[in-house]
Amino acid sequence: MKSKNFLILCSDEHAPNAVSYRGHPIIKTPVLDNLAARGTTFNRAYTPSPICVPARACLATGMHVHESRCWSSAEPYHGQHRSWMHDLRDAGHNVVSIGKLHFRSAEDDNGFCEEILPMYLANDGKGWPQGLIRDALPGFPEAREMAKDVGPGETSYTNYDRDITKLASEWLQNADKAQPWTLFVSFISPHYPLTAPKEFFDFYRDVEIPEPLLDPSIDRHPVLREMRKFWDYEDHFDQTSRELGVRSYYGLCSFLDHNIGLVLQALEQSGQLDDTVILYISDHGEMLGNHGFWAKSVMYEDAVGIPMILAGPKIPVDTNNTPVNLTDIAATARHIAGLGNENPSKPWQSRSLVDISNAPDPQRYILSEYHDGGSPTGFYMIRQGDWKYVYYAGGYPAQLFNLKEDPEELDDLSAQPDHQDQLTHMHSLLLDILDPEEINKLAFADQQEVINANGGREAILSLPSFNHTPID
Repeated sequence: MKSKNFLILCSDEHAPNAVSYRGHPIIKTPVLDNLAARGTTFNRAYTPSPICVPARACLATGMHVHESRCWSSAEPYHGQHRSWMHDLRDAGHNVVSIGKLHFRSAEDDNGFCEEILPMYLANDGKGWPQGLIRDALPGFPEAREMAKDVGPGETSYTNYDRDITKLASEWLQNADKAQPWTLFVSFISPHYPLTAPKEFFDFYRDVEIPEPLLDPSIDRHPVLREMRKFWDYEDHFDQTSRELGVRSYYGLCSFLDHNIGLVLQALEQSGQLDDTVILYISDHGEMLGNHGFWAKSVMYEDAVGIPMILAGPKIPVDTNNTPVNLTDIAATARHIAGLGNENPSKPWQSRSLVDISNAPDPQRYILSEYHDGGSPTGFYMIRQGDWKYVYYAGGYPAQLFNLKEDPEELDDLSAQPDHQDQLTHMHSLLLDILDPEEINKLAFADQQEVINANGGREAILSLPSFNHTPID
């Protein structure tokens, strides 16, 4: 397959079910609904790491976190591995980004021909090195900001998304139609602060807000207990601020949908719609208070799952239950550009979403992993079929969920005798990919080198910290 153009629309922190085409009873996303109605929706789509910087490195390279060694929010992509952007650019495609990248800096060759209005890492490319301090965990006082910044209004982030929308629309209308292009448009909504433009907040001003899912067993899991203590967003909400925060998140999802609509309208007006494959993704999800967590960084579906839609020439109209990953975008981009389409040797390796959309493989298995702030150890998620397995390095208890029977992940089956064969099977899939204990040691060793290079623990803790990357 060779399509002339590829448009990737990426959001930040969009939970997998926070779209109306997947049956959410409240959220309104008519643009994404229309896109889904003319393409393939992947209902088992995941991030390779439920936090921005590692996920975006994987998106660029098709590598997993343990392969790129972009472990955390202080170990970003900076062109150190070849990206699909490099490949397309070198083949003569115009490869352009507009919006958030969360790579290191403009000084690096990330593979794009041009990076328009980019967001790089804060602290002069150092990012958030405080997250490297995982033995023992420090506090994170900035968490209190989330519950304060809720309700209707404008922020630097919503203004940034409006600028991205305007520039992307102009770029599409002025694109050189004689040269194939790939455009990566990267919005920041619905990432907190949970402040939504009034027009979109008002969609949800009077709706009944559902109570969060609560799993009392989490407090008995030592890693999740430590993570909830570190990421203590929940402790700073009361009933009123929580409801405002949820309404605002819903509003930001609709604001995002509106902006995507303007970009797609510009694509159609430019006369290039029929020559363009469109992909909608997010870098990770959002917990929104479920299980006592806000934001991301855990392996529950709300954080590790993402919405994903592929539409365009030769893409079937279908709902696809193959487990897929942001790492698959590398193979997809190369396939669409006509640069080859070799089948990977392992199920979890980067594979073209075009192929998967036309030949589903529900028994494929994929990986996500986390080695960033708030966690005393690395942990790993395997998804295959109806099953999800989470392994915590260092001898901590694993988790096992049957997502068909228990979509809310309230019943951990890992200790039940009649599920030990399934537990063993899922662990064997993890071992087919990596040695979790050795990879955990490698991550900590790499991070200690970064800590030392930044002057040690106390020097890092004295650096400016933040709850979300500031816009300069």
